[in-house]
Amino acid sequence: MEKGVLSSGLLALALLTGCVTTQPQAQPPAARTDWVTPEQAVFAAANAAPQGVPGTFFMRVRATGSQGGRFFLNSEQDYRDQRNLTVAMSATVVQQLAQRLGAEPLAALKDKDILLQGTAVRTKIYFLVNGRATEKYYYQTHVNVTDAAQITLVES
Repeated sequence: MEKGVLSSGLLALALLTGCVTTQPQAQPPAARTDWVTPEQAVFAAANAAPQGVPGTFFMRVRATGSQGGRFFLNSEQDYRDQRNLTVAMSATVVQQLAQRLGAEPLAALKDKDILLQGTAVRTKIYFLVNGRATEKYYYQTHVNVTDAAQITLVES
C-alpha cells in the first residue's frame, strides 16, 4: 500500500510541475517588421557583400569601445562575435551625440535600445602583429554613422 501511495504522490508531483505556466512577455520593439535586428543585418550584409544593406536597425548596445579616433557601439559583449552589429562613429559624431544626450554617449547608450538609420556592410578586419596587418582576417558587420541624427534612443 505504501508503494502505491508513493507512486501516486510522485505522479501527482510530476503532473503539477507540468502545469506551471509563465506570463507571456510583451513583444520587444525589435519585433516590428520594419526594423532590422543585428542578426538579420549580419546575414543580409553577408549575402549582399560587397554591397551593403540599407535599413532601420534596432539593437541593444551591449558593449562600447574606441580605437584610433573611431568609436563603436556593439550589439554583443564581444565585438568579434559573428552575430555582432557594430555602429562605427567618428569623434565629430560622438560630440554631436554628447550635445544631444547631455552625457558622454558611450556611457549613456550602454544597455540602451537604439534605432539606427544607415547601411550594414560586411567589413574585413585584418589581424595585426606589431602594428602590421597579417594575411589573416575575419568579418564584422558595420553601420558607419556620419551624423548623430542617424541614431535615436528608443524609450522603453
